[in-house]
Amino acid sequence: MANLVNLETVSKSFGVAPLLDSVSLGVQTGERIGVVGLNGGGKTTLLEILAGIEPPDSGRVSRTSDLRMAVVTQRGELPPGTVADVVLGPLGLAEHEWAGDARIRDVLSGIGIGSGHLATDGALGLDRDVSGLSGGERRRVALAAALVRELDLLILDEPTNHLDVEGVQWLANHLVRRRCSLVVVTHDRWFLDTVATRTWEVVGGAVNSYEGGYNDWVFARAERDRQADASEERRRNLARKELAWLRRGAPARTSKPRYRIESAEALIADVPEPRDSVALAAFAQRRLGRVVVELEDVRLEAPDGRVLVDDLTWRLAPGERVGLVGVNGSGKTTLLRALAGDAPLSSGKRVQGQTVRLGWLRQELDDLDGDMRVLAAVEEVAGRIQLGDREVSAGQLAERLGFTPARQRTPVRDLSGGERRRLQLTRVLMAEPNVLLLDEPTNDLDIDTLQQLEDLLDSWGGTLVVISHDRYLIERICDSTWALFGDGVLTNLPGGIEEYLRRRAAIEAAAQEVPPAAAASVRDAEPREAKVPRDAKAEQQARKEMNRLERRLEKFSAEEEKLHADLAAAATEPDKLIELDGRLREVVDQKEVTESRWLELAEEWG
Repeated sequence: MANLVNLETVSKSFGVAPLLDSVSLGVQTGERIGVVGLNGGGKTTLLEILAGIEPPDSGRVSRTSDLRMAVVTQRGELPPGTVADVVLGPLGLAEHEWAGDARIRDVLSGIGIGSGHLATDGALGLDRDVSGLSGGERRRVALAAALVRELDLLILDEPTNHLDVEGVQWLANHLVRRRCSLVVVTHDRWFLDTVATRTWEVVGGAVNSYEGGYNDWVFARAERDRQADASEERRRNLARKELAWLRRGAPARTSKPRYRIESAEALIADVPEPRDSVALAAFAQRRLGRVVVELEDVRLEAPDGRVLVDDLTWRLAPGERVGLVGVNGSGKTTLLRALAGDAPLSSGKRVQGQTVRLGWLRQELDDLDGDMRVLAAVEEVAGRIQLGDREVSAGQLAERLGFTPARQRTPVRDLSGGERRRLQLTRVLMAEPNVLLLDEPTNDLDIDTLQQLEDLLDSWGGTLVVISHDRYLIERICDSTWALFGDGVLTNLPGGIEEYLRRRAAIEAAAQEVPPAAAASVRDAEPREAKVPRDAKAEQQARKEMNRLERRLEKFSAEEEKLHADLAAAATEPDKLIELDGRLREVVDQKEVTESRWLELAEEWG
């Protein structure tokens, strides 16, 4: 494989602390790289240096000649004109040419431009002027303009923001099918796990590289932290909790063989069980009483007169934890506003319990005094709160959500968008609500902060309703999933997000006059097993071989461990050391060959 872009000892600073310090790395043909790290840690800077948008302070950046590259940043800059001008104009194709191209039609429908399975009422018309688009719509247009092109390298910064669950799945499937290389900054862990073949972690001015996606990165980072005694204890505990959740939930999505997964069990042996929903519900009922928030015979309409929900009766129970999903424009935010008492009801009534204290995280940012310091903005709500069985100060909660003591002295006006979002969330939690309504809480949060948020919410004793396109968040903190399919009904989904995607695919397949591009997109949105018929006999043989390989790997691991112990015991015997070292190299080589074969089978049949 050839390198498309190379960074050699690249450094970049904004202010005193370097974001990148002598970083050397490359992007190879066919690689799909996910970039993770703390907000403000240098992820976007790394992408912009790779793309040539930002020059390095020192070092060298080289690219192959005639490199076809597209970059979608968070800047939201678009040339003037209509959506069609921006997305299709650079292709230089006549309308009948691009309309006859299945790949281009698939991108337009997948992003929600024109007609297609994601278009619904939130579709962008090709004749819309981009000057009147919202920030989220501009991001979708920029993403579509990149995806319709034939490329060698695609660089994306938080592409899943402003996409719904279905849009995220479509984008993941699309990127996996493409042959071009990819570098993407994302906080969406399901998306990272599905797309990435390699993960870069930007931390402390360095870039650490790991094979695989999110699951593999969590295992690798946990192992690194276990071996590094100087690692921060809080961060190590979070990695262990995340591992425990991954192992106790659905089958792990990791590509690591079973012997490696089992080697991590020591890390999570003493981690407490996941939340006790029954105990939390009982605790919530003592705080809330029987009545929380109830909508009775409610009808909600959009500003354009569309009926979003009709004849809805929904009674939230004490301690209930609900994930709310649906396509963009289906009415999720309006329904959340109705629960909060902020949306007008066309008919019906809303009832709120007397002891309810609502906490509402809106998508819009709070309008705070720019001269106010972060800590003062948090203490303005409360100085101390009771969090579970512990009392924490405003500063301690702010630190858990990513504001270091030094950053807590920063004026609000100097915060980035992601930091303002975290500050808004911290203020909501400091009000000690017993009913929490969260509208896309993961937007602009880095993965470490997401883990902290999930850790807080996992043991939070109250009623929770969350709208999110982050499948990991919904699966981890919610006990039930509900959906709006655009039919005016709120539907319970016992099978969670997977059931939602299956139903959406079935709805589209059953729709009359489904355009060819939309039908292709629906097929692409199906789980991979449904798309490719399996040879049952070949699969059985492959799984037998995988089991046999796993047993061999376990033997090699045990032998490798014993040889390491023998080497330590023979420290004063040079001849024996040489013999043991040769045997160790032989075992490691055999182990690597066996593991490679296991990974090949896992990729094909896993």
